[in-house]
Amino acid sequence: MSYGHAMLMTFDLRAAPYDLPIYPVVIFSFDKPKRPEPQSYSVRFTDLNVLEFNFTAIQLNRLSWRDYLTQKNPVAAALMAKMNIPVKERPQVKAECLRLLTTLKLDPARMQLISGFIDVYLDLNPAEKEIFKATVDKIGLSKEEVYMEITTSWERKAAKKTREEIALNMLKKKMPVDEIVEMTGLSTEEVERLEAQLQKEN
Repeated sequence: MSYGHAMLMTFDLRAAPYDLPIYPVVIFSFDKPKRPEPQSYSVRFTDLNVLEFNFTAIQLNRLSWRDYLTQKNPVAAALMAKMNIPVKERPQVKAECLRLLTTLKLDPARMQLISGFIDVYLDLNPAEKEIFKATVDKIGLSKEEVYMEITTSWERKAAKKTREEIALNMLKKKMPVDEIVEMTGLSTEEVERLEAQLQKEN
């Protein structure tokens, strides 16, 4: 059993001041395999049972995203992106995740965190993006202020990523930092960070 793609959500055994017992939950976020994962972990020797640990397992790739459409929960909006999604439904799921987010009154930091999670795990190709835009228009989401703020943030991140990729190519060609700053619009600190990253990789 591997926990490489699992998130363990738990609490201190007797957390003050509440003094409550632990309830362990493991969220499996991998895409494959889809077989049911165990809900226990044990360490045994021939003469000794060292550990017997039981937990509730939530395996996202075995859950249907449609079952969480009406849940007023920001965690549901984020985790829907990692549930069992047929390829052709990816644009619709991304639109529905954002629709759910617009119904929640979250502070900007949480909104950015969750919307960023959705964007990373439902990274659409050009054809899917067209379907996504059509779906957003169909459900009337494109006129929502929160939706516009989210997508604007995504566009800014994408544009910055492109500038960073250009800067990395310039650094590989040994171009001066000040010229890269002028041509990409990145700050000197950002370019120097990329330069250090490049040196570390080499």
